[in-house]
Amino acid sequence: TDYGSSLTISLPAALQPHQPFQIIVRYTTTDGPAIWWLDPDLTCGNTKPFVFTQGHSVCNRSFFPCFDTPAVKCTYSATVKAPAGIQVLMSATQSTYSEEEGVYQFYMEYPVPAYLVALVAGDLIPADVGPRSRVWAEPCLLPTAISKLSGMVERWLSAAESLYGPYIWGRYDIVFLPPSFPIVAMENPCLTFIISSILESDEFLIIDIIHEVAHSWFGNAVTNATWEEMWLSEGLATYAQRRITTETCGAAFTCLETAFRLDALHRQMKLLGEDNPVSKLQVKLEPGVNPSNLMNLFTYEKGYCFVYYLSQLCGDPKHFDSFLRAYIEKYKFTSVVAQDLLDSFLNFFPELKEQCVDNKEGLEFERWLNATGPPLVEPDLSQGSSLIRPVETLFKLWTTEPLDAVAAASSVDITKWRTFQTVLFLDRLLDGSPLPHEVIKKLSDCYSSQLDSMNAEIRIRWLQIVVRNDYHPDLYKVRHFLEYQMSRMYTIPLYEDLCTGTLKSFALEVFYQTQHQLHPNLRKTIQQILTQGLNPLPTIDTTAVAIDTPTMVLEDKPSEAANSAISLRDVNVSA
Repeated sequence: TDYGSSLTISLPAALQPHQPFQIIVRYTTTDGPAIWWLDPDLTCGNTKPFVFTQGHSVCNRSFFPCFDTPAVKCTYSATVKAPAGIQVLMSATQSTYSEEEGVYQFYMEYPVPAYLVALVAGDLIPADVGPRSRVWAEPCLLPTAISKLSGMVERWLSAAESLYGPYIWGRYDIVFLPPSFPIVAMENPCLTFIISSILESDEFLIIDIIHEVAHSWFGNAVTNATWEEMWLSEGLATYAQRRITTETCGAAFTCLETAFRLDALHRQMKLLGEDNPVSKLQVKLEPGVNPSNLMNLFTYEKGYCFVYYLSQLCGDPKHFDSFLRAYIEKYKFTSVVAQDLLDSFLNFFPELKEQCVDNKEGLEFERWLNATGPPLVEPDLSQGSSLIRPVETLFKLWTTEPLDAVAAASSVDITKWRTFQTVLFLDRLLDGSPLPHEVIKKLSDCYSSQLDSMNAEIRIRWLQIVVRNDYHPDLYKVRHFLEYQMSRMYTIPLYEDLCTGTLKSFALEVFYQTQHQLHPNLRKTIQQILTQGLNPLPTIDTTAVAIDTPTMVLEDKPSEAANSAISLRDVNVSA
């Protein structure tokens, strides 16, 4: 396949059943999709080279020989030699370092699937942010990371433990990676990887880290046995994330974040169609298809809605928390299928089993798993009305004809809004684009200068509105944004939009001016966007990895992708 081939080893006939044996594979590896090499100019500090690995879903087979399936778990040890001044970290419970030899030794004492073996090396320094947590970052980023997370990680871990039982991995450390990291975050045990670009967006940073904390129980301790049921990790982790945020940030904030994500789910469904098979929770993985292509919002949000529905059947979320604690205790360090979860649920609540809730008409468990389309039930978000209703009101004021721009502009001060309120408002404007010229002009007059000082999650959405509405007075802001962004989550959506309408020449000009600061993988992806319908662009030297790590959903209608409000930022928010 395009992501590897099998190594078949014949065992000696004299080997007896259950007899221990050892296989030694001596190998070297060239560049592969799991290993990302960065020159110093692609780091935040521009001083030293950097390397990291990203194994999810099936990339680690290019890193080391392994049973690259979530159904197989094992402990591991590793020896890594690095030049002086380069700090090496791995997703391991134990580590030692010999300064004289420049050799690091790592050991993971608990069984994990191959995709959770991770390595990072570069100009990284640590700082403790809690009794069992530290952040690692390049020196120029460390003060910001400390200020954002000091004392917070322990609060989130303690809340998770109160809900789901002891944190079993020992340390919970976080390493901030350069903008070339292909996704937002990855739940590598003991060492969460997270993109440094997210540091400026406080609320997204909080949600992303809490989601990875939740994976310590759901995904890392208990893992989906097959990639066809990724919702067992992502849906449960999203549910747990929202239970943790309810405890630590309040129900209103949790409902606001959920409304934002469910908006994105419906946006994706509009693009793909309700009968698209990737909207199933038990999606069929055809031979030769990379499982990463099936990472989409259904995995997260439809999975979450099913877990939420199960919690509602119990009558009290705390009763469901008790079930999840028992589920973790029963299956920790193993891999499961959906039937394991559902059988355990019905056995834990025998009264629900007697009521045959698994076969309730229209809400059958089988229907949840194998029907295409939207979730059968969505959560009650009424506790978030104090934050959601002002967004809905402002959106209505700006989109009701005839436009009363004075009333709309004076109705609320969005500089006092939470980030998720602002992005929810802008996403809904994106959904309605192109807007009448009068509306986009008044929106720019009212908000453009205010949005300039806000975080990148907000700014990119306004710039997409500018592009989709061909609003030339603000195009210089698009150029400026792309001149300083090296992250795919902030560049790809804009290039997709620019290449859909009349602005492809503008996109080409900006790309040629900025390509040198982009990772070769990202360069290749943008080239593919720019060359749709054109002759191939001149060849650009890409001496590093040439295989893109897939993060976009598998699409039946790729030509419509850029016209819709779905973009890379809506998909694979965090692995």
